[in-house]
Amino acid sequence: MTIFAGALDYLLGGPKVGGQSEERLRRWLALPATSLALPHARARYVVVATETIRTGRRRDRLVAIDAVAVEQMQIDLAGCFAATLQPPRAGAGADVLRRGIGGQVKQGGVAPELVMLAFLEFLGRSPLVVFGADGGRATFERSVKAILGVPFRHSWIDLAALLPALFPEAGCTNLGDWLQHRGLADTANDDARPGAIVTAQLLQVALAAATRSGLVNAWQLIECQQAGRVGSP
Repeated sequence: MTIFAGALDYLLGGPKVGGQSEERLRRWLALPATSLALPHARARYVVVATETIRTGRRRDRLVAIDAVAVEQMQIDLAGCFAATLQPPRAGAGADVLRRGIGGQVKQGGVAPELVMLAFLEFLGRSPLVVFGADGGRATFERSVKAILGVPFRHSWIDLAALLPALFPEAGCTNLGDWLQHRGLADTANDDARPGAIVTAQLLQVALAAATRSGLVNAWQLIECQQAGRVGSP
C-alpha cells in the first residue's frame, strides 16, 4: 500500500481512535512500503497466528495475536509479539471457541485499539505469513477496520498454499502432515491454529526451498502460491 493510498483511506474512512492512538496510527500509515523484491536473505517477514471466537452472528471475533519476525531467513526470538484483546463486554458466555493458538482462549486482555496499534508497529510494512489464511485473513482485516477505522491492505503469504507448490511430491494436506514431513515437533492440536514459532519454522523450510528453485523474493512467493506451481512469474 502506498503512502497516498494509506492517507486516502485514512481521510475517507476516518479513524476510530484519537489522541496518542491517532498519532500512532498516522505514523504507521505514513510508513513507506517495503519492497517485495528484496532477496529473502535481506528481507523481514512477520509470521502471525491468531485466536478467534464465534460470536453467534456468523462472524468471528479476534481474541489474540501471536507473531514472530523472521529476518534474513532466521527466526528472531527477540522479535516476538503476543497479546490478548480485551472482550467488548464481560461474561460473553455465548461466545464459542473456533480456532485458537494452542486451543485455549486467554483470560483478561488489553484494550483492542492498543493491541492492534502495537501489532501494526511491530509489523511495519513487512509481508505477513500465515498457515491457512481462509477466513482468518478476512477476520483480521475486518478487525483492523472495526477497531481502528481504517482498511488494512497488506501482502500475505499463505504457507498452506505455498508449500504444496514447492513440494508437490510431499502429499501433505494439513499442518500435522507438513510438520511430520519436515521433522518438526507438532505443538498444535487438531482444533488449533499453529503457533507463530511453528509456522516460522515452516517458513524457513519454504524460504530455503524457494531460493533453490529460483524464487528469491516475496513477490515471487506470492506469484507461486497463486499459480500453485514453482516457477518464475
